Amino acid sequence: MTTPVCTSASTAAEPAALTLPYPSFASYVRARQPVLLRTARSLTANPSDAEDLLQTALTKTYVAWERIEDHRALDGYVRRALLNTRTSQWRKRRVDEFVCEELPEPDPVPGGNDPAEQQALHDAMWRAIKKLPARQRAMVVLRYYEDLSEVQTAEVLGVSVGTVKSAVSRALGKLREDPELGLVR
Repeated sequence: MTTPVCTSASTAAEPAALTLPYPSFASYVRARQPVLLRTARSLTANPSDAEDLLQTALTKTYVAWERIEDHRALDGYVRRALLNTRTSQWRKRRVDEFVCEELPEPDPVPGGNDPAEQQALHDAMWRAIKKLPARQRAMVVLRYYEDLSEVQTAEVLGVSVGTVKSAVSRALGKLREDPELGLVR
């Protein structure tokens, strides 16, 4: 025989409802979306596909929100929904392969803008930027990758505009002298 642990389900459910880590689905999504998006990105090759996958899994979670008893296990529920959805997508994928006598090769990109060369340049640039001191690296990234003005960069870093100008100038000089980027010129 089993001994009942609680005599009334309604009195046992009230304290649990007050201590839910996420009182609403929206608060759960706001709090956990970045972590779940990283999980989705690990399941797909394309960031846009990862966002779509996460939205689909969150839709499934929203539909089941009232049925989920333990809200402390929501991440596991959503991860399982991500994995199941991705598996279903993979199974449904359509593969169009045709036998042909000659392998189709992409037409060369005019102007010498080979995507492999562009990626190599991108990688070399990031390696060179990583060699810069932290302060110069931050200023270069804010100025040229985040496209902030000198004034905005100075405000973000809490320095004067003149400091930004001189540090960026020195950083660009170091980048011009980098031997790995010298091959690109």
